[in-house]
Amino acid sequence: MSMQTQEIPFVKEMFNKIAHRYDLLNRLLSLKQDVLWRKTLVGAMDIPQQGKVLDVACGTGDVPIEIISRTRDDVLVFGIDFSAKMLEIAREKINILPHGSKIHLICGNAFTLPFLRETFNAVTIAFGIRNISDKKGALKSFYKSMKSGGMILILELTAPEKGLLLSVYLLYFQKILPLIGLFFSKNKKAYTYLPESVMNFPKDAAFIKIMRQAGFDNIRYKKMTMGIATLYTGYKNSRPK
Repeated sequence: MSMQTQEIPFVKEMFNKIAHRYDLLNRLLSLKQDVLWRKTLVGAMDIPQQGKVLDVACGTGDVPIEIISRTRDDVLVFGIDFSAKMLEIAREKINILPHGSKIHLICGNAFTLPFLRETFNAVTIAFGIRNISDKKGALKSFYKSMKSGGMILILELTAPEKGLLLSVYLLYFQKILPLIGLFFSKNKKAYTYLPESVMNFPKDAAFIKIMRQAGFDNIRYKKMTMGIATLYTGYKNSRPK
């Protein structure tokens, strides 16, 4: 099953259907930890003056908004997502911001980015890479869009390694979370797909290997909230000490 022919229509339809409840459910299901995770991602960024950032799978705009709220006014952020409904909500949120004009939203996908090569100083993707089957292909697309020395930051939901925490996590994620998601969004498929996609996400070593194969170096990762989210970072043609 390829991303291009199968997963895009399914995932796109799913996110369009849950867009109106997406922010509420993110906060509820993560106990607002998703806010902290995004802040950690943005806090790890190294953006030069007059820098440009691309946020892939930007959804309702939380990462671009956090970037603008914590960086210089001269930073430009471009958000891209294939869900028109998610982008509608993002625009509503961005339009009321003091520096909302610094954020530009585009409807598109990770494989055909409408930008010239070596445009961005950083590329981010939060909770989106697991929805892409051809992860290496998408990462290569990000790599081409980045300037030499640019930074990639990938935030993703992950499962704890083992033990009692894993058992509790699986109980909540596979049994309780789909019921909460169904109650609030009326979309059982979306919140059944979520735990499945997380459990199928590559382990750290395997994902780091994919990042290296796409061309990135100096790759590191940081576990958060007892391992239920992980921030992966890397660089293009740069190995800072």
